[in-house]
Amino acid sequence: MPRKQIILAAYVGGVNEHTLWEHPDAGSQIAFSTFRQVAQTAERGRFDYFFLAEGLALRERAGRVFDHDVAGRPDTLPVLAALAAVTEHIGLVGTINATFNEPYELARQLLSLDHLSGGRAGWNVVTSFDAFTGANFRRGGFLPREQRYERAEEFVNAVRALWDSWPDDAIAADKESGVFLADAEAGAFRREGRQFDISGRFTVPRSPQGRPVIVQAGVSPQGRDFAAANADVIFSPYHRLAEAQAFYTDVKARAAAAGRDPGSLKILPSVGYVIGDTEAEARDKAQWVLEQQLSDKAIRVRFEQLWNLDLSGYDLDGPLPDIDPDPDAAPIIQGRAFTYQDRFETVRGWRALAEERGLTFRQVAHETIGRSDLIGTAAQVADQLDAFVQQDGADGVVLGGHVTPGGIDQFVDEVVPLLQERGSLRTDYEGSTLRDNLGLPVPARDAGLIPAV
Repeated sequence: MPRKQIILAAYVGGVNEHTLWEHPDAGSQIAFSTFRQVAQTAERGRFDYFFLAEGLALRERAGRVFDHDVAGRPDTLPVLAALAAVTEHIGLVGTINATFNEPYELARQLLSLDHLSGGRAGWNVVTSFDAFTGANFRRGGFLPREQRYERAEEFVNAVRALWDSWPDDAIAADKESGVFLADAEAGAFRREGRQFDISGRFTVPRSPQGRPVIVQAGVSPQGRDFAAANADVIFSPYHRLAEAQAFYTDVKARAAAAGRDPGSLKILPSVGYVIGDTEAEARDKAQWVLEQQLSDKAIRVRFEQLWNLDLSGYDLDGPLPDIDPDPDAAPIIQGRAFTYQDRFETVRGWRALAEERGLTFRQVAHETIGRSDLIGTAAQVADQLDAFVQQDGADGVVLGGHVTPGGIDQFVDEVVPLLQERGSLRTDYEGSTLRDNLGLPVPARDAGLIPAV
């Protein structure tokens, strides 16, 4: 049986405590040189795509900006457009919110990026349901949790309809004038639903790769169904093999139930890594990194979000808080995505872990929210990653170093050649588009999405 090819993506940390911006080797989080260096290094390592997360609001604790987070980040699309000019093969994937944008505008922006890059654009679809973030936008307010996927599904279908509104052969060139002439029906669209009622003519021809790649992170049952039906890539939260395999099996089965080839859906978790000359050195380094990432303040903020209570009176080197979460209180942490499915179940699990292993508050944080998943020599890291993918923990990983912009250099220089030697990673790009990189088929134009106008 042939080896699975590992999909690799690289990201620039921007809104979480995982990136050590205080480190002496850290660069700017806003200068273009930072984004260019990471993207070009990843391309040298034959990565599939470069990824940018999104932060639409400065996050707060009890009404004050949490100063361990990055408090400055440029807009995603201009950064990716600039990177299209200084890279040739690597995909360019941006996180754009479906709650606070409109289909026509976003479809046009993403498809323009796709043409500028020669078919290398992707869209990570996210939703937002909190009024804190919504207050930044003209439409104000927010959508209740139960409506966010309803809007997202209508949004994605509207964007796909716009992308498919031009037939593949809709443009012909007038050789005498040098002007491109569009087919009379090209770009015509109409979408009517509970969220959108739009019609007109779309201005951008069909993508060089059929459509830009769609990425989505679905964890809840509703989110998994949405991702399995609509996404090309799922951003998974699971790093440990057993739970990652369970998620992999579940989502691939949901894709098949939605009438899709499960192989056309790729699953990638985000992972961190630490490499040393020896395993002992790597573990010492990983512990140091973890202690820098999880400062006292960072631990309290992460746990306070789960408990939704002020935990400043609890000793981090003592036991876990002995009180239950209060989901009905006013949010103490604002602007940070809530990733736990059940507050009470999560707290019970953490207490059981602490009791079983005799862990302190701080040690539970290290066990549950630490980020270095691959630790060891370069050969050991290659072994760990390859085993994780070959055993269907995922189809690849989104890789971030703890220092930006040089964080993935060691991985590219030392681990990538080992993966290439064993046949688990390409030695060169086989095609020119992001779909080529990912081994995804070019989607046929779906005329059923485009009602007659």
